[in-house]
Amino acid sequence: MKRHALSTRLWHWINAISLVVLFMSGLNISNAHPRLYWGEWGFAPEDAWLHVWRFPGWATIPGHYSLAAARDWHVLFAWVFAVSLLLFMIAALLNGHFRRDIATRASEWRPAAIWADVRAHLRFEFDHPGAKYNFLQKAAYGVVLFVLLPLMIVTGMAMSPGMDAAWPFLSEMFGGRQSARSVHFVVAWLLFGFVVLHLALVLLNKPARHVWDMIAGGPSDEAA
Repeated sequence: MKRHALSTRLWHWINAISLVVLFMSGLNISNAHPRLYWGEWGFAPEDAWLHVWRFPGWATIPGHYSLAAARDWHVLFAWVFAVSLLLFMIAALLNGHFRRDIATRASEWRPAAIWADVRAHLRFEFDHPGAKYNFLQKAAYGVVLFVLLPLMIVTGMAMSPGMDAAWPFLSEMFGGRQSARSVHFVVAWLLFGFVVLHLALVLLNKPARHVWDMIAGGPSDEAA
């Protein structure tokens, strides 16, 4: 049995590529109108709750300002992102990955147990015998998988004029299309922060082994 099932490995790398393209093309799109609003409408600078800085070409896709090209990249990889996430979630339900490795137990929510995990992380002690992930990892993965990633999809749909015309309840869920755009922007940066933290922890704990395990699967007593 492999430490990481083939479905998990495929999704991990497809999702990583999708998020990079979506984030960088999204920065290019943001440059077209670098202000965020709440509600259904917004354009005037004085109505914005946040004035976003302009992102340099090296951080965007394409590397020069082009709203049309950035939207093409964004829409294409939004489909890759959404379909691959759906297929991964189906596979994770069928092979027990969610139940076995992501779901938390009542005992793990005890303050003493959580504090023990925090102290272990602060000491750079990441091994957790008897389980693939500790509580903090399960909680982080759970929030990303079941809150942040779905929010990106739903807010993206709510921002689309075509989707909004067909299913106006999507934007109404967030109080308007501009609110959906604001939530989309905030969640994108929360995912960016998660990725940075994830990479930092991998680099601090046997990075070559973890990368190879995510490519080849790695030996284990149970699949994931």
